[in-house]
Amino acid sequence: MARTPPDQVFSLRVEMAVKLGVLALFMLFPLIVGYAVWRESAYQKVGEPVAQPIPFSHKHHAADDGIDCRYCHTTVEKAASAGIPPSKTCMNCHSQIWSNSPYLEPVRASYRDDEPLRWTRVHDLPDYVYFNHSAHVTRGVGCESCHGRIDQMVKVWQAKPLTMAWCVDCHRNPTPNLREPANVTVMGYQPRDGGEGQRVKDRLKINPPTDCTTCHR
Repeated sequence: MARTPPDQVFSLRVEMAVKLGVLALFMLFPLIVGYAVWRESAYQKVGEPVAQPIPFSHKHHAADDGIDCRYCHTTVEKAASAGIPPSKTCMNCHSQIWSNSPYLEPVRASYRDDEPLRWTRVHDLPDYVYFNHSAHVTRGVGCESCHGRIDQMVKVWQAKPLTMAWCVDCHRNPTPNLREPANVTVMGYQPRDGGEGQRVKDRLKINPPTDCTTCHR
């Protein structure tokens, strides 16, 4: 039987196995990272249009017709949730416009039967995350900062990752995302100068917390 030399702690076979294992780990590491990035993107579904029970176009309503976000999302300035409009809100217009369109029959049925439409959620944070729309909107964070150019979407998709790191980065440096609160629903907003965000931050004394309990309560 071959004996291991006194100055050799491991046998040549074990040493070779360790070297091959380390080499395999270095070769697999990029694949593991790539898979993690792909899986996170797939989970977040960033950029993937979401089908709804009726063919509702934000582009048509927000851009073409110029309807303000707050007409439908009525609680966005005073509650944690932005609010989902009831069928009555839709019928305010569609009892007169496209009132016989077959595409809008689900809306009419919902209104007649007093049964809410079952919209498919696009931006769905985990249950362990607390987010308050009013805390952001009333301090000058524009809708498009989180939702993207919603006025250009026929079918809405998630435009931002909404990850913890993404949120924390903004809390650490909110200035680039701040504007005068009166302009939060303006899409494609261009500030008059580069100092608007800082002025809003100073005037409203904005200092977003970054401790865990801010979002995890």
